[in-house]
Amino acid sequence: MPTVPARRLPRRRTPAAAAVLSIAVFLGAVLSGCEYEYSADHWDDGSPTVSTAPTTDAALPQDPHRNEPVSGEELEQWVDDALPDAAGQVFHTSYGSVAAGAVHTETTTQLPAGTYSLTLACRSTARVSFTVRNGEESLVDLSLRCGTSRVNVVSLPVDAVLSVQVTGRAAANFAYRVSRI
Repeated sequence: MPTVPARRLPRRRTPAAAAVLSIAVFLGAVLSGCEYEYSADHWDDGSPTVSTAPTTDAALPQDPHRNEPVSGEELEQWVDDALPDAAGQVFHTSYGSVAAGAVHTETTTQLPAGTYSLTLACRSTARVSFTVRNGEESLVDLSLRCGTSRVNVVSLPVDAVLSVQVTGRAAANFAYRVSRI
C-alpha cells in the first residue's frame, strides 16, 4: 500500500499575534537601555553603532565641606537639623566641638528611673567615638560615622547621672539628646 504525503496547510498569522510581537519588540528596545547612534564614519553604509544610554542620577552631588566642623550660628543650625524633635520628655541636650585627639566629657542632670533614647550625632571628616556610662556601667560605646544620627535605647533602673565622653581623630562637632520614652 503506497503512502500518501500529508497535505500541508499554509501557516496563517493572526493580527493579535502580530500585535503582541510588535509590542514585545518595542518594549525590548525601550527597556534595553541602549540607543542607536549614527556616527559620521558610518553614514556611507548606514549601519548603526550601539552605545549605552547615559546614566542619570537624581541625587545632587554632596558638598565636600558638609562634614567639616562649624561654629556659632552654623553649629546651632546643624544641631537643629541633626537632632530631630524628640517624641518623649527631653531631659538633657548638649552640643559643642572637640579638637582632634582631645577627649571631651560631660555629665547629665540626675535622671529618674525609666527608658530613654540617646540620640548621638557628629560632624567631622573622620569618625567620632561616643562613650556613655552610668557610673562604671558602659551603656553605649560606639564609633559613629559623621553625617548620620544614631539613636540608642537604654533602661535606667534607678536614678542615674550619665557621663558622656566624646573623642575624634579629627576636629569635630558633636550633639546628643537624652529623652524619656
